[in-house]
Amino acid sequence: MGNDSDKCCKNNNSSHASGGAVYGLGFIGAAVYFISQAATFGAGLIGFLKAMVWPAFLVYEALKALGA
Repeated sequence: MGNDSDKCCKNNNSSHASGGAVYGLGFIGAAVYFISQAATFGAGLIGFLKAMVWPAFLVYEALKALGA
């Protein structure tokens, strides 16, 4: 019984790793974009902070476009 219950309760972490990779690449791309658009150090700092929360911007714009 111990072996069967262990098999059903183990998590498959492969999907978590790929999600982290996508977020990481998106973070790097967003950081490069936002920082390259900045004219001052303060704007670059704000750009870096925006890059950390880029998924929130993406979901917001997607929902706005869908009219939800």
